[in-house]
Amino acid sequence: MRRATSVRSKLNWKAQEAKSTVTLKFEDRFRRRVRLLDDDGVAFLLDLSHATHLNDGDALSLDEGGIILIYAATEDVLEVSGDDAAHLARLAWHIGNRHTPMEVLGNDRLRIQYDHVLQHMLEGLGAVTTRSNAAFSPEHGAYDNQNQTGADHGHVHSHHG
Repeated sequence: MRRATSVRSKLNWKAQEAKSTVTLKFEDRFRRRVRLLDDDGVAFLLDLSHATHLNDGDALSLDEGGIILIYAATEDVLEVSGDDAAHLARLAWHIGNRHTPMEVLGNDRLRIQYDHVLQHMLEGLGAVTTRSNAAFSPEHGAYDNQNQTGADHGHVHSHHG
C-alpha cells in the first residue's frame, strides 16, 4: 500500500509531481494516521509523525516518490455578511465565542459550516446569511498545536479573566 509520511505546503511542490488527488471534508483534514482512498479509489496510508492540518492545495509526499494533491471537499456552508466592517467583526466575535471554525473570505464575508441554530443567532444579530455548497478552509486557531509552517507549539488555554 502506498504510504504518505509528510505534508508539503501548496507553495513547495510542482504540479507534475502529483500522482493522484484526494478530496477531504474539513473534519477529515486534521489527521495523523488513517487509511484513505484517493479520488480514483486507490487506498493509501496517511502516516504522519503528529496530527497535522491538511490544507486545500497542500500535498502528501509518498515514500515511493511523487505526491497526492489535497483538495478541500465542497460542504454545506453558511456565508455571513454584515452592514460594515465593525458589524462583521461583531459577528465574527459571536461565532468565535461559540468555538465554531470560521473562514474569513476576501470579499467581506465569513463562512462557517451550516448550522441552523447559528444561522438563527446571526440573523438575529442583523447578518445576511446564504446557505451554499463550497469548499471550507477555516482559519487555524492562534493556539493550535500545529501552525501553518508545521512547527509544533504547546497550548495552554483558559477562559478565566
